[in-house]
Amino acid sequence: MNYPEQVLAAVRAAAAQVILPRFRQLTAADVAAKRNFEDLVTVADTEAETMIREILADDWPEAEVLGEEGVAADPALRQAMAGAGWKVIVDPVDGTWNFAKGLSVFGVIAAVANTGRLDYGLLYDPLNDDWIEARSGGPAQRVQADGSSEVLHTSAERDPARMFGYVPLVLYPLELRREAALAGLGYRRVTSLMCSCHEYRMLAQGHVDFVLTGPRPYPWDHAAAVLITQAAGGVARFLDGGDYDLAREKGVLLLASCEEVWQQVAGQYAALNVDFG
Repeated sequence: MNYPEQVLAAVRAAAAQVILPRFRQLTAADVAAKRNFEDLVTVADTEAETMIREILADDWPEAEVLGEEGVAADPALRQAMAGAGWKVIVDPVDGTWNFAKGLSVFGVIAAVANTGRLDYGLLYDPLNDDWIEARSGGPAQRVQADGSSEVLHTSAERDPARMFGYVPLVLYPLELRREAALAGLGYRRVTSLMCSCHEYRMLAQGHVDFVLTGPRPYPWDHAAAVLITQAAGGVARFLDGGDYDLAREKGVLLLASCEEVWQQVAGQYAALNVDFG
């Protein structure tokens, strides 16, 4: 079985049947807060995750589908993502705040792991019905709905004054936001889309040079991008130098276009390399 096709088909079906019909059609009753007032969940998130799980239960019953909303309901599922066997890790609507506010910057993220080892990553754009994907050991490629594709490579820029990056300041404790903001002044532009899917798509296509995560490296946000970034020629490690690990629950992950840029950016943002408790 070619399981990437099964995962992609499930994601596209959920986008077409559940996510897009809800876009700019949500009522107040369709949106709720989770951890705080800006951490939103919509009926599209929960229904899309359920649909992806149900489709794959039929098409690929050997795999366990674990998603962001499932973990919100049962936190024990977070560690199951690094467990034995095949796992499909899903963020059914990444950029939910954008989606809920009618902003066209959201996507679907899926990663496949086998006993903790990443094997496939997918960054899907529902509005354009195109996707960036990579298999372990293969190239990263952008694929359009008609099947045409292009191999992707990360940026060749090495001058910090010409570099672009994404840093989600709002995810850091207040006392670290100033340090993080000042660290970005040496680059051409540092901002945030508050949508990991599109930030990582930009990195893989060579349009930006680095992406920093918040202090909680949620697999549904970042696992697919680690594989895709590496496949496109980039580097993905924690600021403390540790390799990506699905089981790790604390630490800032830095994805960069190459080793040289990773080292430069890691040094610039060294103040964020702390124990977040």
